[in-house]
Amino acid sequence: MSSLRLYKIVQTFLQYGLDELVPKKSLPWYAKLARVSLFWLGNKHKDKPVALRFRLAIESLGPVFIKFGQMLSTRRDLLPPDFADELALLQDQVVPFDGEKAKQLIIDAMGEDVFNEHFSEFNIEPLASASIAQVHTAKLHTEKHGNTNIVIKVLRPDIEKVIIADIEVMSLFAGIVARWLSDGKRLRPKEVVQEYKKTILDELDLNREAANAIQLKHNFSQGREQDHVLYVPEIYSEYSSKHVLVMERIYGIGVGEIETLHALGVDMKLLAERGVKVFFTQVFRDSFFHADMHPGNVFVDATSPADPTWIAIDCGIVGTLNQEDKRYLAENFVAFFNRDYRKVAQLHVDSGWVPSNTSVDEFEFAIRAVCEPIFNKPLAEISFGQVLVNLFSTARRFNMEVQPQLVLLQKTLLYIEGLGRQLYPQLDLWQTAKPFLENWVKEQMGIKAVFAKIKENIPFWNEKLPEIPDLVYDYLRAGKEQQYKQTELLTQLLKQNQQQSKSITYAIIASALIISATLLFLSI
Repeated sequence: MSSLRLYKIVQTFLQYGLDELVPKKSLPWYAKLARVSLFWLGNKHKDKPVALRFRLAIESLGPVFIKFGQMLSTRRDLLPPDFADELALLQDQVVPFDGEKAKQLIIDAMGEDVFNEHFSEFNIEPLASASIAQVHTAKLHTEKHGNTNIVIKVLRPDIEKVIIADIEVMSLFAGIVARWLSDGKRLRPKEVVQEYKKTILDELDLNREAANAIQLKHNFSQGREQDHVLYVPEIYSEYSSKHVLVMERIYGIGVGEIETLHALGVDMKLLAERGVKVFFTQVFRDSFFHADMHPGNVFVDATSPADPTWIAIDCGIVGTLNQEDKRYLAENFVAFFNRDYRKVAQLHVDSGWVPSNTSVDEFEFAIRAVCEPIFNKPLAEISFGQVLVNLFSTARRFNMEVQPQLVLLQKTLLYIEGLGRQLYPQLDLWQTAKPFLENWVKEQMGIKAVFAKIKENIPFWNEKLPEIPDLVYDYLRAGKEQQYKQTELLTQLLKQNQQQSKSITYAIIASALIISATLLFLSI
């Protein structure tokens, strides 16, 4: 860890008065000493709210901290609302590094001969620049792909060293917060930093991003139910590596360009509803969902305005749910739609999301207090994503453990709902999602699900069927041998008991004779 970097971070925190977040009585001695020693670095932004100061400090510390702040903004289950709102304003606008350097990194990754033979019109000026990578446009020439417009994503030089160094500093501060802040255990800062570390290190492997994009594209490929509502650009994995990703260039309209979409006559209601359906399809049908669908990663193909298509890029972060989580989550949604708060509470207990000794009655009442008032509002005025946040916050009061897979889901749902309402303010996410979820629950728990499970296991049963007679014979033989062993053991025990009985009898007779002889001697 760089001492200079640590000093810079401490300096920034003190200059923005963030030491005020930790009560003086909770500070360890070395923190108090640092505060006194660096008194001249005191709060220079006293006129600003603490949440704003926190965001400004994060911005001044550079791209790694900015990305951490963006991730932290999705943890509304942990943060006060004003902090979450401020961090949500963070924009990852990073100065690009030298284009010639980027070109050389690409050549080093794929080889000079390959680059010169298959790539042309490489644009030295980046198309986009972010905290860990930047993107350049070019053309790909091959017999297989023809003459194709592509983009090449390349990691920043030495970015991994920078990230690891900053994460070490974050871990240090997380340990201090966990130990000394009164609310440190509930905030679980160490776990949050570890979650961020895993996420950002995964993003540094562009092979992983390529694999995610290929899988997502396959899930929505031709012939499947939702095939034309989501498009994922083609990945040219033969030219990609851990540090370089080559993919098809797309020409969609940014989802935030509302006026352009309206001018083209795009069916905004259909587009918004399709966004919701795409999300729930990824989660409940495929158990594989794009977990970073902010406006910079989502575009619209408006070639056919009456039949618009979503375009998703940057698949570095994906979420998955196991079968049990999916079932409990879907049942929670349906129970919530039906205002069955008792079932919502019971499902949280059954799933292990809250401790088994939780009072279901008290938990039901707390959930009802959060949810029931919103049903008096028009559905168009209700934020389903915010309701989910409030539910998690309520569950936290009952010692609900933070579920990483649900946090990703919550974050993505908030993105999707925000995009949907931006496109079509009247979006009724509940009515759009409810039929999908109800059908999914029926498919997973009804008669069809039983037959589907049997059908799924038939190949396994067919494989084992010829072995059944031998298995039965071995079982019966093993049972007979076990019975023989038990009989033999019982016989041995009986013999031992008989011997022990004889010994006891002899001992009693001998004792009686000794006692009799003694009494006879005394009487003489």
